[in-house]
Amino acid sequence: MDALPKIRTLAVMTAGGDAPGMNPCIRAVVRTALHYEMKVLGVMGGFDGLIRGNFIPLGARDVGGILQRGGTILQTARSKTFLEPAAQQEALRQLNAAGVDALVVIGGGGSQRGALALHQRGVPVVGVPASIDNDIYGTDICIGVDTALNTIVDAIDKLRDTASSHNRAFLVETMGHESGYLALQAGIISGAELVLIPEIETSVEAVAQAIQDAYRRGKTHAIIVAAEGARPSVTELASQIDEMEVGFTMRVTILGHIQRGGKPSAFDRLLASRLGTKAVEFLHQGRSGVMVGLSGREVVAVDLAEVAARKRDLPLEYYQMAITLAR
Repeated sequence: MDALPKIRTLAVMTAGGDAPGMNPCIRAVVRTALHYEMKVLGVMGGFDGLIRGNFIPLGARDVGGILQRGGTILQTARSKTFLEPAAQQEALRQLNAAGVDALVVIGGGGSQRGALALHQRGVPVVGVPASIDNDIYGTDICIGVDTALNTIVDAIDKLRDTASSHNRAFLVETMGHESGYLALQAGIISGAELVLIPEIETSVEAVAQAIQDAYRRGKTHAIIVAAEGARPSVTELASQIDEMEVGFTMRVTILGHIQRGGKPSAFDRLLASRLGTKAVEFLHQGRSGVMVGLSGREVVAVDLAEVAARKRDLPLEYYQMAITLAR
């Protein structure tokens, strides 16, 4: 790869679903860029904002005090428009008009594919993985996962208190339309009786049996954790199991977007800072068309083309662990 020309102006953006830790990553990108004497522009509103040329200047003080804030100060959105070649061409025009020499894209799988599209059009770009689903290839963990898991486990711990008080079984739905990562990890560390994920089919009878077994063992409650993409859904399960004799009365709790919010954990703040810093360093060194990721203890570069073509597989050995530890 030919060395990139000197970067005078760097743009940073967040795209796709928000994830706790995006703000610490923005801060790291901005302050590392300033260290290398780059001017920094923030893109407001994700790829749609890029298409509109919605840039704001960012200095060291503009990103002060955001380490502990959830969400993203640059705002974010999913963009179907950016899939169109004409929209990508318009984004390129806006970057050139603003004098942007390189771009850092913070976001999930769709955002990394958007970064790849810009790279293929000649824009020096580095992606940073931020997704609570942890389904992006090329990194052991994404920004936001740790905080989301802590939010889920805290909610389940509280639900267990009321479940035990009333002899109830709670069906708890986590985010994860296509990936069961959050549900599976949360199920293990919260001691759930059963975990339901999109990757493995489960019957109503199997769920009912798990709840009934917990009752027969003398438990005062039962917790079933289900990803939103699991089938049957938690509402379908509750309505059908209510008609069976399982010992407990059924309740459904859908955690929803609370999982995306809140102060990023210490782990997410450090991870975001490391990845954001490295993204700028790679660009400064003349590297482009890559995503920064965590491999073991090291921050590595993974080709965006490989990231876009593959998906991080769920470690299904954890599913067997969840079953074993629930008995």
